[in-house]
Amino acid sequence: MSIRCLIVDDHTLFREGLRRVLESEPGIEVVGEARDAAEAIERAQTLKPDVVLMDIGMPGLSSFEASRRITRELGRRVIFLTMYEDEEYLLQCLDAGASGYILKDAPAPRLIGAVRDVHAGRKYLSPQVLGKLVDDFRSRSTTGMARGSTLTPREREVIKMLAEGNSVRQIAAMLGLSVKTVEAHKFNLMRKLNIHNKAQLVTYAIQKKIVKVPAGM
Repeated sequence: MSIRCLIVDDHTLFREGLRRVLESEPGIEVVGEARDAAEAIERAQTLKPDVVLMDIGMPGLSSFEASRRITRELGRRVIFLTMYEDEEYLLQCLDAGASGYILKDAPAPRLIGAVRDVHAGRKYLSPQVLGKLVDDFRSRSTTGMARGSTLTPREREVIKMLAEGNSVRQIAAMLGLSVKTVEAHKFNLMRKLNIHNKAQLVTYAIQKKIVKVPAGM
């Protein structure tokens, strides 16, 4: 069966170009387009795409809010398309339930690979943005973030899920734990590793290979 894709962007020429790229690949089908986040939710409900490719900066309803509804209420996977090589945008996308984050100037094979990875249930994050996170980690030589050997198997499991964008409540459901227990794990991780925000947590997980960096990094 083909991977069913929905394209969401407020620029007609970009949507048309993206459609041509996707439909040139065997096994990928574009089932529809949307011009903004509100229309994306409607189209996702009716068309039931496997993967939604969505621009971050569109007028009207927030793309992040649309992603939350599409992923959590409709059970569809979202890849954000953006020009921003900014870790804060990346983290907002992960918090909104996205499975992928790729730059609009990425070559076609990388985009196709991202669609296939996300459809298969894996995460895909832009190598350029991940590279900045790793560089940021390396610059923090005086922090306590290098003590990876002190993590328990459960802590490694929790930090992996957090770095992949899952909420505390989602992790609790997946691991069969209470929300309070997961919150306690998160607090202990931040304290143990001297991590103060989610960007540092994602960077740590990448550096320690707890989450996978895409090929071509």
